[in-house]
Amino acid sequence: MMTKTSTTSEVLIQLEDKYGAHNYHPLPVVLSKGEGVYVWDVEGKQYYDFLSAYSAVNQGHCHPRIIDAMISQAQTLALTSRAFHNDKLGTYEEYITKLFGYDKVLPMNTGAEGVETAVKLCRKWAYKVKGVPVNQAKIIFLSGNFHGRTMAAISASTDPSSTGGFGPFVPGYMVIPYNDLSALATALEDPQVAGFMFEPIQGEAGVVVPDSNYIPDAYRMCKEKNVLFIADEIQTGVGRTGKMICCDHFGIHPDILILGKALAGGVYPVAAILADDEIMLTIKPGEHGSTYGGNPIACAVALESLQVILDEKLSENAAELGEIFRHRIQTELVDKYDLAVLVRGMGLLNAIIVNDSEDSKTAWNICMELAANGLLAKPTHGNIIRFAPPLVITEEQLHDCIDIIIRTFKSHVKS
Repeated sequence: MMTKTSTTSEVLIQLEDKYGAHNYHPLPVVLSKGEGVYVWDVEGKQYYDFLSAYSAVNQGHCHPRIIDAMISQAQTLALTSRAFHNDKLGTYEEYITKLFGYDKVLPMNTGAEGVETAVKLCRKWAYKVKGVPVNQAKIIFLSGNFHGRTMAAISASTDPSSTGGFGPFVPGYMVIPYNDLSALATALEDPQVAGFMFEPIQGEAGVVVPDSNYIPDAYRMCKEKNVLFIADEIQTGVGRTGKMICCDHFGIHPDILILGKALAGGVYPVAAILADDEIMLTIKPGEHGSTYGGNPIACAVALESLQVILDEKLSENAAELGEIFRHRIQTELVDKYDLAVLVRGMGLLNAIIVNDSEDSKTAWNICMELAANGLLAKPTHGNIIRFAPPLVITEEQLHDCIDIIIRTFKSHVKS
């Protein structure tokens, strides 16, 4: 039974605290509206959104074309399950496979499901194609990774907050140091290795960018050992880094590509993995699926979301404005004040490292003041603040936001 309550931020936060699981620690801001690069709280205060729902809202909040596609399809046919065909799935599958250059797509709902699906597909390929003995396949992961919160994902994690109290974990994983080609070379000597899963940029770890040669050399090494190169581009894909996928910066075509988040423009759960026939067709009917995966609304929304990225040249905008962001932060903040140690990123996925320990409250306090100044960002790993606005942001808006960030950081500089 619903009860009528006041809609103040304080009351709504108390309701979440009382009736919701305590598995998140959000900033004390209660949002009720979004449009483009802006969100508003229940009291009517306007903010720049510099998190974009962890890069799920690349096309901006409530993009009218995406909303129209969702509403139109919802009024016609929402769900059939995959027990039957629907009139949207094939068109969407043709579009996305041709756009990214693959034979096949397997549609799912969330990024975490995409990771699970990729793990299963890699193992199936290992046994059917590579010839790895049954139940002996191994997949290489990198330290500092974040592939989601499912058991298959956290089994690869090196973050105690993800793994503590959740064992036993999924076997068959090898976790090696990030950005370390010698460690990868050693791991690839194991003939049972079937796949190498990585994030081109480690987002949750604090927008950690590898050496420029790491991804191309890792790809070459995997090819030499007949190991699948599996790119988790859930955060970095769909224009975020200045290309449709981050691997495009290196001219690399992953064997398995995992997409999610911005694939649906922030309005509906949509994810996908893409691969060629030799890999994808190892899974047969009944071996994997999802009631909602490939549903008509998801297909209509994802197709329109991808077309918006192309039509509005949002990848190009991300590339251009990302350069401006990093240049101004470097020259006007990092070079002048010890509080900001480093700015790093690619496109409009960036982070500033605060000169403080991970258990310090400094980054959190800066984010609280940023919110008070009209910009929403969130710390990760204690002393790192991510900045990832919707890709529809204009240069004028970006400069306004950079002014807010610099002014806020300067207020925390110890005199």
